[in-house]
Amino acid sequence: MTTDPMERIAAALERMRPAPMEAPDFDAADAFVWHVEPDRLHPVPDVNRVDMDLLVGINRSRDTLLDNTRHFAKGLPANNALLWGARGMGKSSLVKAVHAAVRAEGPDLKIVELQREDLPSVGRLLNILRQSDARFILFCDDLSFGHDDQHYKSLKAVLDGGIEGRPENVVFYATSNRRHLMPRDMIENERSSAISPSEATEEKVSLSDRFGLWLGFHPCDQDEYLSMIRGYCDAYGVEIDDATLRAEAIEWQATRGSRSGRVAWQYFTDLAGRRGVSL
Repeated sequence: MTTDPMERIAAALERMRPAPMEAPDFDAADAFVWHVEPDRLHPVPDVNRVDMDLLVGINRSRDTLLDNTRHFAKGLPANNALLWGARGMGKSSLVKAVHAAVRAEGPDLKIVELQREDLPSVGRLLNILRQSDARFILFCDDLSFGHDDQHYKSLKAVLDGGIEGRPENVVFYATSNRRHLMPRDMIENERSSAISPSEATEEKVSLSDRFGLWLGFHPCDQDEYLSMIRGYCDAYGVEIDDATLRAEAIEWQATRGSRSGRVAWQYFTDLAGRRGVSL
């Protein structure tokens, strides 16, 4: 039995050390979710997504992200992308739809979802993805940073890659309700209290500047909202006349206090249920 205190400490640390992650089977699925403690990539055989043709009112963002993803899948230069703006307007749906569309064209393109709270582990994840022959969209949904949040420093490993550089087979797509990824009052407070206000906020504000693509999503108007619902009805075979759809859909959005793609889908889900149509 070991009696030396240093040897006992070393043995205890060795027991606490997590076992090295086994090489993932990237042929198991087209999509994965990254988990930590312990590190693992969980395959997702059936991704929750909608067809790109059902995403209404975001044609410019759709075409830009689709072209960028096609370039990346072919091994050509491509930019990291920040999809920012109004809630429920299809930001995350577009990322998943674009992945499906490009993969259907032939390239071995995977998507890996990374939770914001797991950003500190991103370096370990990138080292795993770097070793694969596949190409990966690293996707972080609802990315934002609050007061005293240091996770933004880990984001640089994805956007800039540090001394090793971002892996050539990885591109980073993120969605956020904020263009600069943090509350405006946080930026203003640091500007007002710093000796050099511009330098105090440059590091954080410049995070969004490190994305090569900024794609803005704005609230939809009533015609777009109704077009979304009509598109869902046509795609799933739900029959309803235009007058009834218009009256019910407008009443539905009035009770929610907003119009968006999410609200349109929620109304359609209720409508499909009432009409006995499975989705």
